Amino acid sequence: MTTTLSPATSARTTAPGPTRYRHVQQGVRERLAPYAYVAPFFLLFFIFGLFPLLFTFYVALFDWDPIGERHFVGLANFSQLVHDPRFWGALRNTFSIWVLSTVPQLLLALGLAHVLNHVGLRAATLFRMSVLVPYITSVAATTIVFAQLFDRDYGMLNWFLELLGFAHIDFTASVWGSHMMIAMMVAWRWTGYNTLLYLASLQTVPRELYEAAAADGATGWQQFRHITIPALRPIIVFTVVTSTIGGLQIFTEPLLLNPVGGLTCGAARQCQTLTLFLYEQAFGRFHFGYGAAVAVALFVMVVIVAAINYLLVTRIRSEQP
Repeated sequence: MTTTLSPATSARTTAPGPTRYRHVQQGVRERLAPYAYVAPFFLLFFIFGLFPLLFTFYVALFDWDPIGERHFVGLANFSQLVHDPRFWGALRNTFSIWVLSTVPQLLLALGLAHVLNHVGLRAATLFRMSVLVPYITSVAATTIVFAQLFDRDYGMLNWFLELLGFAHIDFTASVWGSHMMIAMMVAWRWTGYNTLLYLASLQTVPRELYEAAAADGATGWQQFRHITIPALRPIIVFTVVTSTIGGLQIFTEPLLLNPVGGLTCGAARQCQTLTLFLYEQAFGRFHFGYGAAVAVALFVMVVIVAAINYLLVTRIRSEQP
């Protein structure tokens, strides 16, 4: 027996139905969904990141008065920057504070992470949580406490020096004194953070390596040197680079440490950093073009540090078996 389909039934059989359209729409949504998820990030990055950066490069080419006229000067601001002793003085101060804060901070964090990773440490969780307390403390509160400790007349440190028969020291008035104070504040705040980074990396190292080394008669120092340091090599490079970038951008500590000195951080600019110098020129003297040139120079330094980080990490990974 032969069955003949009517034209309407044949059309319904061969024509694409609602089910096919739903599959097509679902496929389109699945392809576009990842882009929709990441779109807010790129939108915010363009508004608050890329556009201000490009606009800073643009402003650096002008003699820019925020309430007056604007004149195109080309690279004159950068030429002035190269011959400005205030810029080089701020760069020296920034580098000095970075060295005094980063080296002790990372060494101490490395030692603390090795101790906190010890299997026989009692109340290890409590100690691991406590090292993060300085990091969550307000920078303003930290600066006030350190300013009181190092105060020339009533500070605890000068009181102790007086007991030993030494004269009081005005730390904020000297170059090395102010640098040491700022470096101690930075180290105190960031040591715990770097300690947890090192500790998290150490948690991935098999405990059997330390047990085998101890069974072979290796001392604690030998275990630290031949097991801990190689295991932490990539994260050490990372913390050095991030500390360098943070050190180049230090602003709040020197500003609050010497409020009388203002943006110059003292009459002799003894603790003025690059970001303080940038802020002074742009928002203190309203030389927006020159301040933008300082920002561009700072950006170039950060890019160089990031490039060094990339090369070091790439080389370390290539050397690992």
